[in-house]
Amino acid sequence: MRYFLITLIVSFFSISAFAQLNNDPDRIETENGDLTVHPILHGSVIFEWNGLNIYVDPWGDAGLYEGKEAPDLILISHPHGDHLSPETLGSLETDNTTFIVPQAVADAMPEEYADKTIILGNGENIEQQGITIQAVAMYNLPNEGARHTKGWGNGYVLTMGGKNIYVSGDTEDIPEMRNLEGIDIAFVCMNLPYTMDIYQAASAVLDFEPGIMYPYHHRGQDIERFKEIVDWEGKDIDVRLKDWYPGQ
Repeated sequence: MRYFLITLIVSFFSISAFAQLNNDPDRIETENGDLTVHPILHGSVIFEWNGLNIYVDPWGDAGLYEGKEAPDLILISHPHGDHLSPETLGSLETDNTTFIVPQAVADAMPEEYADKTIILGNGENIEQQGITIQAVAMYNLPNEGARHTKGWGNGYVLTMGGKNIYVSGDTEDIPEMRNLEGIDIAFVCMNLPYTMDIYQAASAVLDFEPGIMYPYHHRGQDIERFKEIVDWEGKDIDVRLKDWYPGQ
């Protein structure tokens, strides 16, 4: 009976914690004004900074983007449908948008975007409107025959206002992630069987030690447990849990 009551209490507090999750924007100070982080859905996030709007992997119903400013930049990590969505792109105002994508995405995108697309491969970087964008590897382990093979897609490190922001794309805990340095804000995926579990993700995050860490792209995973693992180590990592699946 006592065990049952303890289990019930723990379950209640876990459910309560999840009920409090929201996808309200966060504002983070930079050297050139605040960076506003808008969690959208799954692996989709919008960064608002210095009058610019940067969309990463926009996906989902058009209603999710109502009230948001038109994108100046759209970064797409790889061609899977929850990252490259022609339907979502078609619902956005992209007349003045520049796309940053790997070759595999450029090959799969609608032709209408070709003249405003810049192709970036792993290890390459470019500056756009005061933002440095570096493409980093994202892939599964082992790599041969994987859902995400090395070189096929990009994670990204964006530098704006002196802050380095890492978005992982779909990946496992690869050396290229573990060896990152100077990351102020990170968005790391964790869902099975497509990327990695929370234990792999926590191990990698504890290696590269971002200042602020957002678990995203985590459908079906225990992100509360992920936070507990990272917090337990006592490192200066601020794990922020958001509602990446609003209404679901």
